[in-house]
Amino acid sequence: MSLKNPAYPFANHRYCLMCGRDNPLSFGLDFMPDSDGRVSTTFTGNATLQGYTGIMHGGVLSALLDTAMAHCLLHQKIEAVTGELNVRYLEQVNCDDTLQISAWIDSSLPPLYHLRSTIRVNGRLVCRGNARFMQRTEGR
Repeated sequence: MSLKNPAYPFANHRYCLMCGRDNPLSFGLDFMPDSDGRVSTTFTGNATLQGYTGIMHGGVLSALLDTAMAHCLLHQKIEAVTGELNVRYLEQVNCDDTLQISAWIDSSLPPLYHLRSTIRVNGRLVCRGNARFMQRTEGR
């Protein structure tokens, strides 16, 4: 995939478990950018995503935060990989809750990017994350 391809970098996510359009098991996440460079989406879980009975698995929440941050960069045509991810779980999340997920760039010094993300349920902050991403180069 060439960096000059207009579909880049989203084409590299066709089979992503969280957002891939060509993955039949994908969560189907679709992030919308706003004028400030933030991205957001909603996602409603189900019983297949639970850890303890009725509670969404923490790994799923972590993946949702990470994907939101990656999409924040993708919407700015920056393809990057997670180098470090820190998650703070503030409240348990029911496996069938509807989540409001958002992410934004906190700071950048390319090729390194620092991002933040949050998950809210009915306006309550239930989980937050921050991460460092490293920009990918063509062919790597």
